[in-house]
Amino acid sequence: MAVLSAVSVAEIKARGSIKDADVLKLRRSYYDDGIITHEEAETILALNDACPVQDPAWADCFVETITDYLVEQAEPEGYLTLENAQWLIERIGHNGRVETKTELELLVNVLDKARWAPQSLVRFALDQVKDAVLNGTGPLRAGRMLEPGVVSEADVDLLRRILYSFGGDGNIAVTRPEAEVLFDINDAAADADNHPAWADLFVKAIANCVMAASGYATPPREVALARDAWLERRGELGLEGMLAGAAGGLRSLLGGYREQTEEERAIGRLTQQKVEIVTHEPVIRADAAWLAQRIGRDGRLTPNERALLTFLKVESPVLDPALRDLVERAPAA
Repeated sequence: MAVLSAVSVAEIKARGSIKDADVLKLRRSYYDDGIITHEEAETILALNDACPVQDPAWADCFVETITDYLVEQAEPEGYLTLENAQWLIERIGHNGRVETKTELELLVNVLDKARWAPQSLVRFALDQVKDAVLNGTGPLRAGRMLEPGVVSEADVDLLRRILYSFGGDGNIAVTRPEAEVLFDINDAAADADNHPAWADLFVKAIANCVMAASGYATPPREVALARDAWLERRGELGLEGMLAGAAGGLRSLLGGYREQTEEERAIGRLTQQKVEIVTHEPVIRADAAWLAQRIGRDGRLTPNERALLTFLKVESPVLDPALRDLVERAPAA
């Protein structure tokens, strides 16, 4: 293990701390070698677990080396398979939860760097945000106990970052596993004083599902889920101004969708097949029947769901019959 030969693993574990000097030696050795083996990756993860005291330089080194191993050195290069994703989940997940900020950053960084990753890893990452919102604890809360059921701006930023990562190098719409987490968060935070960016992201993400399920070509996620400029001015706007800003954002969003040609449908199918072959996991789309059942599932539309349906009723895009019926029955926002 060339990289780890620069330090005494046993000594570091015995003292229970990783010092900046240890990190410097590791980095020098890594730059000389340029290779992280599976055994070295296992040892680096074990060091992270064994050392509760970590100097500041360790976090970046830990994230960079494990990301490099998973994305650049494990086969297939540049992609993440289901097997490698499960390995990562087993190493950083403790009963389904990521407990440290460093491990959470590793998880999201791997998704950022990989061209494609399995849906299950994206779902695992989204579930970490969901857990923070529902319970008010975890690495996203920086060790503080906050009011459960409230979505913060940091939560929204991380959700958007994770959703962007699965967009990869194709225009795959928000998937059913991703939408399931967003719906769960929305249900739990329906009556809370959430950051306005949450409504913006939720409505755009579910609109993305609705339009894709109705046969539309979807824009890249960086476009479809982009944060609206009006949110930066919300302190200057009254309630009417905020509502007008949200409506304007939705209207411009809808213009990015158009009916697919046969060629685009074929390309979409090929892209999905490519992802499934590379990651060894199927991509589960949010179909119209599921969406029609999931929106207002408990017999009550949340404010965000009502806003989406009202907008679709006013703008009247051609929708799948199951979704069209849902929109037509929806009460006004």
